[in-house]
Amino acid sequence: MPLSTIRTRALSLLLILALPAVAVADGQNFANTLPSPQQVGWQDLQFGVIVHFGTNTFLDREWGDGTAPAAVFDPDHVDPGQWAKAVRAAGARYMVLVAKHHDGFSLWPTEQSDYSVKSSPWLNGKGDLVKLTSEAARKAGLAFGVYLSPWDRHEPKYADKAAYDKYYAAQLDELATGYGPLVEWWLDGAGSAGHVYDFDHYIEELRTYQPNTMVFADVALFSYGDIRWAGNEHGATEGETWNVIDRHGELRWRPVEVDTPLHKDHWFFSSKPDFAASLKTVDELVTTWEMSVGRGAQLMLGIAPNTHGLLPEADVKRLAEFGTALEHRYGNASNLVAGGSADNAETKRALDNDPATSWSAPEGSSHAELNVSFPNPVTFDSAIAMERLDAGQHVRHYSIEVMRGNTWVTVAEGQAIGHLKLDRFPAVTAARVRLNIQSSVGTAEIREFKLFNTSTPAKE
Repeated sequence: MPLSTIRTRALSLLLILALPAVAVADGQNFANTLPSPQQVGWQDLQFGVIVHFGTNTFLDREWGDGTAPAAVFDPDHVDPGQWAKAVRAAGARYMVLVAKHHDGFSLWPTEQSDYSVKSSPWLNGKGDLVKLTSEAARKAGLAFGVYLSPWDRHEPKYADKAAYDKYYAAQLDELATGYGPLVEWWLDGAGSAGHVYDFDHYIEELRTYQPNTMVFADVALFSYGDIRWAGNEHGATEGETWNVIDRHGELRWRPVEVDTPLHKDHWFFSSKPDFAASLKTVDELVTTWEMSVGRGAQLMLGIAPNTHGLLPEADVKRLAEFGTALEHRYGNASNLVAGGSADNAETKRALDNDPATSWSAPEGSSHAELNVSFPNPVTFDSAIAMERLDAGQHVRHYSIEVMRGNTWVTVAEGQAIGHLKLDRFPAVTAARVRLNIQSSVGTAEIREFKLFNTSTPAKE
């Protein structure tokens, strides 16, 4: 499966595309390695879903072997609009469809093979699930992307490297030219031990038709991806997130995407009894968000339509509950800073619930403070800070402090802020609070500084 913890570590060619995120010049460092505009926009999406639906759905499998007949795929009520509405309710902003999994069955009528929806009874072989899903996503205001598995257990050409490279590139061209702008292209090396792909050619093809698409890949797969894997499927990135990664001496802006399924250990729907019981609780999902988005990474949550082509009602309900819980806990309406006052007009730009505006430390400074005062003391147990990353990730050490008497007391501290940093701590009550940037390389810019009391009960 594309999200498997079994990741092939085979290294590919070292060709690097000439993108702004590449840092290979002598003397270049982490602070002046910059994101592309497309990466900045992608990071602002924060939360997406990946849809697993195919022959495995009808066979209670996670990994297909490519032998299932196309006739197995026969849903009677496919409704990507239902999927899109459900994930919007959860707060997701983009949706990636697994257009071809490792079994090789294609969810669009590819001209490269008969092993696709055109050979299935679904819609009498006239269906195109990629088209339906892309249209539903955009209608719901979601960006759309695809996963096309490099490993193909059905296609005979796979045994011939040159023939399969041509085959894969042709399928890529179909997806890249037929379904509108793609926000993300998923790649992994699952099941590919011993097989060498022409990733250089694949990505050149993709860039030709979809220059703004973000390419996800394991760091070991090839060096020039735009997004990197977190290294697990538990829904967490370990520690603080630095967006620049050093791969064999090459620096590149490559933010983290954390992938995890809505159902524990199930990327595809299963009719087995343990599937329903594996649905994650709201608390588990909120914790996942806190340990991914809350640590500066992107969250990719796996959803799985059933054999009808619908998300199970329990999943729809859980996604809505998840979105409601997130909004209650960390939504703008719960931001206590809205009731505070800034010490100057510049500071207000980080306290306005608008990430399009930002506060900037004095030019060239390595230490600065962002202060907020309240007419009456407020109680809070969480803080969110967001760094403006267009010019790089600069903050190296920060603390969140409250005034007690005439002394500033630290309640939380860390190194990286990055796209978004959530800090949780025992509840404190104070009338003066500050984000103290104790060290930065380059001029720090803060888009948002927020305070929350997560113990406040939700309104009925």
